[in-house]
Formats: sequence, structure tokens, C-alpha cells
Amino acid sequence: MTIESEIARHYGNAEIADRILAALRAANGADAPVTVEALSMLDHFHGRGVAATDELVAVLQPRPGERILDIGSGIGGPARWIAAKSGAFVTGVDLTPEFCAAAEALNRATGLADRVTIRNGSALALPVPDNSFDRAYSQNVIMNIADKRGFYREAYRVLRPGGVLALSNLCRGAGGNVVYPVPWAETAATSFLASAAEMEADLRAAGFAIVSFRDTSDEVRPAQRRHRERLERDGLPALGTHLIIGARLLAMQINSSRNLEDGKVATIEALVRKPG
Repeated sequence: MTIESEIARHYGNAEIADRILAALRAANGADAPVTVEALSMLDHFHGRGVAATDELVAVLQPRPGERILDIGSGIGGPARWIAAKSGAFVTGVDLTPEFCAAAEALNRATGLADRVTIRNGSALALPVPDNSFDRAYSQNVIMNIADKRGFYREAYRVLRPGGVLALSNLCRGAGGNVVYPVPWAETAATSFLASAAEMEADLRAAGFAIVSFRDTSDEVRPAQRRHRERLERDGLPALGTHLIIGARLLAMQINSSRNLEDGKVATIEALVRKPG
């Protein structure tokens, strides 16, 4: 089994959209509209949910009519959010077929299939043309990528000259070895964490100019600690991203928060530009 197929197996789960829509209707009523706001507790499958997406949007600054690429789009929550809020056209690429199928179903349910396009593919061989996007972003994907310079080179290739890439990356901290399982990996075999310094060097090696680069760990750590304490006290909520991959997410999220609290990982926010 290749690393990519093992990663897809880690995330893959049948009937994701059906579970999410059923839970939403159970909570809000059978006739309640399916909107990006209603889905926001369920479809932003990355650290800190829609709040983190909003922070990345503030860095990315998408504009109406622009073409934007989501690298590692999951079930499409951030792509739909950005398309609905900014008026941009978003293409999402994800390795996991079940995620792509769920994203397409939720695009239709929200009426956004004309603004959000989903493609199944690898971040190391993006199935899109050169110089075809105004902006791109990626949230908590790079931890599953061993060839990080290859990842950044592909992002560079598909951006038009002058285009920008916004990143929310989880990096290796100074606090020792990560405790597994975590949301992105059951074990260290499919987890590839770089340091912040290595991340910056890899971006420059790919040809990007650094616009901003900062460690946000101290800012997000208190909220993550509160989140962990709620999970340990109350367990998983009725509506949450566990509907994507199942109840195993409880232990994964607790470990992820503890890794951040203990300095084993660091959260890095960056904006980089393709010269031109």
C-alpha cells in the first residue's frame, strides 16, 4: 500500500453526506434550508473549524469572480464558505474519493455546484493547468505530505504570476514526539511534520516570496485547551466533524489539543506570493 492510498484509507468513509444531512435535519427540522452557515459545525474538517477558515480568509482576501484553489479540500466546507461569502469560484482538490463525493453532494444541497468544483487528485500532481488560479490556500494538509517542496512547487505552478498562497500549517514543535492518534494520522507512519524554519525554507526553494509568516500557537492554545476540556468532560457533540470519520475522532482531537498545549506541534499562518 502506498503512502497516498494509506492516507486516503485513513480519511475515507462511506455515505458522509447522508450522515451530515440527516444529522442537520434531525437538529433543525426536515424543511430547514441547507446553507453554509447551517453546515459550518460539520464540514470544516480542520483545527478549530469555521473560526480557522475565517482567519485564513482574512489572509487570503478572495474577491468576486476570482478563481481560487483549495489544496486538500476535504468535504468542501471552506470552499463553499469562501464561494458563498466572497463571490469567488473555488476548485477543490482532494486525495480521498469519499471526501470528493461528499463535497459534490453538499455542493448540490447548498446550491453552490455552479461555484464550487471538486476534483479527486493528489496535491503532488494537481489536476489543473499552469497559471490558472488567482489565489490558493491549504489548511492542515501538509502534515500528510512527505515531499513538501513538491507540494509547494505544484501550488506555484498553478498560480498565475502575482498570485498568492495562504497556508494554515501544523508544524513540528520543540516539545518532543507527537502523541498519536491525531486527526491526520493514526501513527507516525503517515505523519510528516516539518519545523517552521523548514517550512519557510521549502517555500522559498519553490520560488515563493514571503509576504507574512507567523507562529499563532500562543493565540490558539487557550481555545484548544477549552475544547479539549469540553471533549473530556462531555464527549462528542450531536453535531460535529466526527460525523465525517466517526467516533474515533474523540481521542484524536484530545491528543491534537494536548500536542499543541505541550509544544509538540506549532500552528503557522503564512501568505506567500508567486513573483510576476
